[in-house]
Formats: sequence, C-alpha cells, structure tokens
Amino acid sequence: MKRLTPILMAALVVACATGTPHAADMAAAKQNYDTFCVKCHGTNGKGDGPAAATLSTRPRDFTDCARMSKESNDQLFNVIKNGGAANGMSADMQAWSTGFEDSEITDLVAYVRSFCKK
Repeated sequence: MKRLTPILMAALVVACATGTPHAADMAAAKQNYDTFCVKCHGTNGKGDGPAAATLSTRPRDFTDCARMSKESNDQLFNVIKNGGAANGMSADMQAWSTGFEDSEITDLVAYVRSFCKK
C-alpha cells in the first residue's frame, strides 16, 4: 500500500472537513429575494424598496461594493437567519430562521453578493 504524502494528506483532511461546496440555486434565491426582500432592499438591491422609507434605519445597499466587502458570508448568513438586532445591527431587519432553510439562506447570501458589480 502506498503512503500518502503530507501535502496529499492535508488536502484530504481539508476536503473532508469542508465537504462539497454548496452550489447556489440562484433562480430560487431570486424568487425568495423578490418575494421577501424587495420591499425593503429594492429590486436592484440599493436599499430603496417601497417600505424602506418607513424604517428607522435605511436597509443595506447591496450594490455598495466597498461596504459589502467588509461583511463575510457568515455575517450575512447570520443577519438573515437571526435578524439585525441579534447581530448588533438594526432591529428593522427581521430574523428569517423560521422562514428559510439554511441552504436557502446560503443561496440568498450568494444572490445578495451578485448585486455588487466591480
């Protein structure tokens, strides 16, 4: 039996620990965004949806690449799942932990990232 080189062994450990990367279902994410997020974040993700004016804090502008680059995918995931208040942000951002499965939230994070066009 052949011995694994340290580099190959390390690669296998990382692959097993991280699993297969999740491929976002962008069509489903767009549908969820259009149904649940557009009213505050707007069709084009600029934070200018029809309900934005009624909120105490303006919704995040997802097209602001400089600002969005400071937020990790984990942070975005947690804000969508647990709401703004649970993450030190505006309580106007409601929690969606009972509305979306984790995989749907992961897809929404990918969709939200798509608004930033560099």
